[in-house]
Amino acid sequence: MNTNTIVTGKKGLSLSIRNNLVGYSFILPNFIGFFVFILIPMGFSLLLSFMQWDGFNAMSFNGLKNFITILNDSIFRQSINRTFIFTIFCVLITAFASLGLAVLLNRKFKGRGFFRSAIFFPHVASIVSIAVVWRLLFMRDVGPINAFLNLIGIADPPGWFASTQWALPAVIIVAIWRSMGYYMIVYLAALQNIPKELHEAASMDGASSFKFFWRVAFPLLTPATFFVVLMLTVNSFKSFDIIFALTEGGPGTSTTLISNYIYNRAFTAFEYGQTSAAAMILLVIVACLTFFQLKLEKKFS
Repeated sequence: MNTNTIVTGKKGLSLSIRNNLVGYSFILPNFIGFFVFILIPMGFSLLLSFMQWDGFNAMSFNGLKNFITILNDSIFRQSINRTFIFTIFCVLITAFASLGLAVLLNRKFKGRGFFRSAIFFPHVASIVSIAVVWRLLFMRDVGPINAFLNLIGIADPPGWFASTQWALPAVIIVAIWRSMGYYMIVYLAALQNIPKELHEAASMDGASSFKFFWRVAFPLLTPATFFVVLMLTVNSFKSFDIIFALTEGGPGTSTTLISNYIYNRAFTAFEYGQTSAAAMILLVIVACLTFFQLKLEKKFS
């Protein structure tokens, strides 16, 4: 008889059931948190997207008017365009920079641990302190970045965060700098999982480091690359804190992404129905991109 099925009395539970209950008790808080803080708010937001509500008066059914109003709003359409631009640059540059840093820091040299920690540090640093430092660096008249540009012959450097033309590129630079350390760690873990036998075989065949990386290591990094691209895409579409801390969506609406637009509609205009409609549109966009990337991963894996 299996000892896991032994009953500890007339009203006792079998050992397997007790073990299952213990396991469920560990994951139950996570399920409760997901249900209370994610599933219920998402359901309420979906319902609210079809309602007219300012947070004070009674709700009224609004049908698809919220979606029509949002889609006809030029600021919302511009925020979608900026979000795609922000995402494309952040994903491509951050992925390449993270991979390059991982390859460099995967080699053995003195101080390697310090450089790994220094590059990873921005990911865990306070977003407020990051914003303060970068706003000082990008100051037009006394900032060290423009001072360097003047030094190399650029007489009229951009105003960066004060310029409607250069504010978004400046935010992209800060976003890349902040996130590349985390994805460097992902690539480092993937590189260190490559069997040493492959390195030895490539060395015996006389393959250079570049050939080994391009023909052996890089194909093995495909799962890590898909993970990095997927997470970067989702996080870029959800980016809010770094934009809010650096520019608050300005000057004007030059750095207003979808997440900032949603925040403004909710806490400035108090149009919670339109806010929920915009959030649902963002959800559909992210879900479609995620589905496409997962399908692409299955095709190449």
